[in-house]
This record gives sequence, C-alpha cells and structure tokens, in this order.
Amino acid sequence: MHICHVNLASGFSGGERQTLQLIKQQLKEGYQLTVVANPKSPFTDEIKKLPCKLVLASHSLMQHKKSITSECRLIHVHEGRAIYWAYLQSILFGIPYIVTRRIDNPLKSKWLSNKAYAKASALVGLSNAIVDAVKVRHPHANVHKIPSSPVVYPVNDELVADIRDKFDSQFIVIQAANLLKHKGHRTSIEAARLLQITHPNIHFVLLGDGPERNVLEKLASAVDNVTFAGKQSDMGSWFAAANLLIHPSYSEGLGSVILEAMAAGLPVVASDAGGIPDIIDDGISGLLIEAGNSVQLAEAICRVESSLLLRSNLLIGANKKLAMFDIAYTSTLYKKLYFSISHS
Repeated sequence: MHICHVNLASGFSGGERQTLQLIKQQLKEGYQLTVVANPKSPFTDEIKKLPCKLVLASHSLMQHKKSITSECRLIHVHEGRAIYWAYLQSILFGIPYIVTRRIDNPLKSKWLSNKAYAKASALVGLSNAIVDAVKVRHPHANVHKIPSSPVVYPVNDELVADIRDKFDSQFIVIQAANLLKHKGHRTSIEAARLLQITHPNIHFVLLGDGPERNVLEKLASAVDNVTFAGKQSDMGSWFAAANLLIHPSYSEGLGSVILEAMAAGLPVVASDAGGIPDIIDDGISGLLIEAGNSVQLAEAICRVESSLLLRSNLLIGANKKLAMFDIAYTSTLYKKLYFSISHS
C-alpha cells in the first residue's frame, strides 16, 4: 500500500515525532511511502534517513504535481496547514485524503477551513475530546478516534547520574512542556510554593522554553524549589532520573509526554483536561487533578512521594493502559481506515 503523508510544520514537536513513529512502523509493515515535508524542519532531516520518497514544500501552495500522488491510495494529513495542501491536491488530481487532528481546540469557522475539512474522506482525533470538537463543526463527517503512541527515548546513564547529583537526594518532579499559557506552569509554581516549607525534599524542574518563560521566572523568583532547565534533547535520561511527571494543562489534545513518561516507568499526575482522561484512569494509571487547582496538585504530589505502594500500583496500571496506545495497534487502526476509504 502506498500512502502520502503530509506535515508542513517547521518545528519538531510531539506531533512530528508521532508522525515519524507511524511512518517508521508502516515501513516495517511493507508500506511504500511518500512524505511531503517542510525543508526547514528537523522532521525532514529524519525522513531523509528513511526509504521514503521525499517532497519538499514550505507552503501548502507548493509542489502540486500529479506524479507526487499518482501511485498513492490516499493522502494522510498530520498538521494544520497541511490540510490545504491535501485539499488542493485532491481538487486537482482526485486523490482522497484523511486528517489527523491533535488538538482539542474548537475548529475555525473560516470558509476555506470548512471546505478543506468537509472534503476529507475521514477525520481522525487522538482523543474523545478532539473527536467531540470535530463533531461540533462537522457533525456529519466520517470521524474516528485513533490515539498516538509513545516515543521511547534512549537513556544516557552518565546524564542520569549527573541530574541526580545536581538534585541531591531530592524527589524530582518534572514538567516537560513548552512554556505556554495553557500548559499550566503557573499551577505548578503555586504548588511548589505550597510545598517549599512543608516538603523541602520535593523539587520542581521545568523542562522546556517558550514565550511565558520571563513571566514564569518572575512568579517563581521567591520560590526556592523550582528550577528552569530549558529545552532538553535527552528526554529519556530525564524520565529515568525523575521521580514523577506532572502535566497540569488547562487544555490538551491527548498528552504525548504523559504516554512517554508512562512508557519510561515514571508515575504521572495530570489535569482532567482535554484528552488526558483517555490516558489516565484516576488512581489506576495515574492521578488526575482539576485543571488550575494548585492545592490538588500539591496534595497529589505528596501522595505519590510518600507512598512507594502507590507508585508501584500506578506503574502497573500504566503498563496495562499503554497496550491501547501501542504503535502496532495504532497502525492497524489506520490500515483499516485506509482500506475502507480506498475500496469505497
């Protein structure tokens, strides 16, 4: 089966990593793949290492040729702007396309966006929250839920030892997310403030960078149990060194970092926002708190820190839950969808 994947993002975040993981799995399964990607993206550099046909396009209006998709069953869109590339390619050459949506925000009510989504043969949401958001704008669309799968990172034992030495004997709580308003870092900082006197052994490490950094650093200036570590490229080592991941987002499509932490054997406390409850069954595969509730976050962190039994049970539950997010299972769901469209 020949599929054309499209991702025109210039960066390389969770969505691009998940797209790359699906592509690698499909290559293992014998697919022939064409990938349309932005030449400025590290995602493109990774695709160049794989036996794929690569088409470089920095804009949705670029590289529209019949030859690009003439042998493909369909186009699989993985990123917001890419839907317009697929829409135009479909109009010009009659190739069907599907869209994987990764955020739970309401869909735009713009004319072109509505047209592009309406023409798609299927719309895929990573979580129930995303599916619900899609159905609000497109109630009659062919909508499916297919989750993403965790990326497994290598571990550098020397870096793990360095991290643990730096935070000597402390219970390391990490939040790994871009410093954006909706990621809930303010909740984390307030939870840290609540715990700095009562639980001095708990230390918060914020991994990531972004437009909120200056504001957040000012908020944390009077808090001595928070460290801003910046953007990290070795997440496997941080997962191995830490004791707990927190993810108190106000909105979240699914939460790929939660899956990654669980796969690395790290317990998770997260908010009940967006698609996060698709991953975390409260008290079984992790702990859920109310979004924006710093008191609940502080209490949940203390529960995990104080109970080895709870940590062990959460990891057992997480391992069972991860079966629903295995990349082979995800790929099987997409294969069924591809066949249903190409044979309709």
